[in-house]
Amino acid sequence: MTRPGKVTEVVAALIAREGRLLICQRPGHKARGLLWEFPGGKVDPGEGPKEALIRECREELDVTLEVGDLYFEVTHRYPDLLVRLRLYHARIVSGEPKNLEHADIRWALPNELGGYDFCPADTEIIARLSRGL
Repeated sequence: MTRPGKVTEVVAALIAREGRLLICQRPGHKARGLLWEFPGGKVDPGEGPKEALIRECREELDVTLEVGDLYFEVTHRYPDLLVRLRLYHARIVSGEPKNLEHADIRWALPNELGGYDFCPADTEIIARLSRGL
C-alpha cells in the first residue's frame, strides 16, 4: 500500500488510428479490475515519463511508440493510491497492438468513450475527448 502523501507517477498514451483511440481494459485481478484506461503504466524510479510509456506499451501491447507532446495531466486520489496521470500524444512506429496483459483492447471513437466504464482518474480526460478538445 502506498503512503497517503506519496504520489505514484503514471503515464498513458493517446494513440489514434483512423479517428479511433486505443483503450485497454484492466485485468480482473488487478486494482480497478475490468475498468478501462489508456495504455501505459507506472513510471519506475530513475525513469523518465516518455521512457516509461515506451517500455510499458512494449511490454503490454508489443508495440514501439514515438511519444509526442503532453495532452493532459491530472492528479487523482483513489482510496489506496494518489496518482499523477500524464497522457501523451503517441503513435505506433512498429508492431500491431497485441493483448498481452489486458482483459480486452479496443479502438473506440472519442464520442463512444462515455459508454465505457473508465478508471476514475480518466473522467476529466474522457469528458475533454468527448467534446473534441
